[in-house]
Amino acid sequence: MKILLVEDDKTIASGLEYSLQQDHYTTVLCHDAASAKKVLAEELNQIALCLFDLSLPDGSGYELCQIVKGQSDVPVIFLTAIDDEVNVVMGLDMGADDYITKPFRIRELLSRIKSVLRRYQSQSQTKTIIDIENVRINTLEGKVYKLGDEITLTALEYRLLLIFANHIGQVLSRSQLLERIWDVAGDFVNDNTLTVYIKRLREKLEDHPQTPTIIKTVRGLGYKVGD
Repeated sequence: MKILLVEDDKTIASGLEYSLQQDHYTTVLCHDAASAKKVLAEELNQIALCLFDLSLPDGSGYELCQIVKGQSDVPVIFLTAIDDEVNVVMGLDMGADDYITKPFRIRELLSRIKSVLRRYQSQSQTKTIIDIENVRINTLEGKVYKLGDEITLTALEYRLLLIFANHIGQVLSRSQLLERIWDVAGDFVNDNTLTVYIKRLREKLEDHPQTPTIIKTVRGLGYKVGD
């Protein structure tokens, strides 16, 4: 998952970026509002979560939050050195999902990030119809259709497809997929089993399973559904 981190203190930013990458997140780091706006204009649909420092040399996290929430449903967490109720409430009223006051423990921040992402994943799973190219998922019925014809999937194949469907445009590593399948299914799935299930899904969903266009392999990184 890609996280946009906007923090003007380069020492703090470097430490945060390292910690996020160690926790298997991809990061885009900006030190000011101007560069952050450029990233949001070009890559917002690829970003899973934003971490915005409130005080920036050429603007504020509030302004960036307004841009994000005006164009998407990407979650925003504020990083603030101002433990002031008025500022916190203002940020939450703008649509921010959480805030954390400096100084903070990195494990606390990582926990907040996971909590917000889980909440968004749960919300996205409430969508009743999800379309991916010529495949339609009806989550209310728990059924999958290709060109109008129902496709029979096993329970685990369906769960794996839902994980992809709820992260359209994001690259998911094999370890991330295994972690999510374990969370959802409560069953043990190893790396070899995952390979088999992805192969089966491709055989059922793709017109040409050997050259997939729905579940695409991103070499060295994992898999991606959609752009």
